[in-house]
Amino acid sequence: MPAMATAMRRGARGACPSCGQGRLFSGWLRVSDTCSRCDAPLGQVRADDAPPYFTIFAVGHVVIPGMLWLEKAYKPELWVHTAIWVPLTLVLAIGLMRPVKGATIGLMLKLGFGRDAGNA
Repeated sequence: MPAMATAMRRGARGACPSCGQGRLFSGWLRVSDTCSRCDAPLGQVRADDAPPYFTIFAVGHVVIPGMLWLEKAYKPELWVHTAIWVPLTLVLAIGLMRPVKGATIGLMLKLGFGRDAGNA
């Protein structure tokens, strides 16, 4: 396995965290069972609720300060807040989910999670 930052960066790009050549995902968020290049056991890593939690955390830290600033500075109507923040929240959440899941899987592989999952 490469360094932690490298594994996370490769995973965020959707590449195998181990070799950087194979595909990490076989669908939008479905993880491949193994890497097609290096046979890394990608499917044994279960990220579960960590990627959605990290995504919500990141999106909230972008949206909430912006929303509060806009309200304090201009006091717009409620429909203006809705027109700005609902689409922005959706775009950020959907756009970040796959890279965050890939980075999480890269981190978990580097830390040794998922090895011998059948023996636990």
